[in-house]
Amino acid sequence: VQVVESGGGLVHPGGSLRLSCVASGLGFARYEMTWYRQAPGKERELVAGISNTGGRRNYADSVKGRFTISRTNVNNRVYLQMNSLKPEDTAVYYCYVPQFNSWGQGTQVTVSS
Repeated sequence: VQVVESGGGLVHPGGSLRLSCVASGLGFARYEMTWYRQAPGKERELVAGISNTGGRRNYADSVKGRFTISRTNVNNRVYLQMNSLKPEDTAVYYCYVPQFNSWGQGTQVTVSS
């Protein structure tokens, strides 16, 4: 299973970014997908998860109301729309497939003025 993230970058506080993850080597539509993040000096934490059909989504309390996870099974992609970004959202963001314990290489998100 291969997982590749993209879409990170530098953004001002209050700005938006959309992360994308493509997963290959699995029956994508059958599996839950998740986004994690790891800030400098902190443990990796779950940001959001989405069920295989997209019918169930869960979020960390710190991002509820600001981030939205979605997926398109036709092209094996999962997205993380991040709005109203804060400096504390600065981290490396990872796409993770729990059933295969597969991580992407991560994409850096920096929120700074």
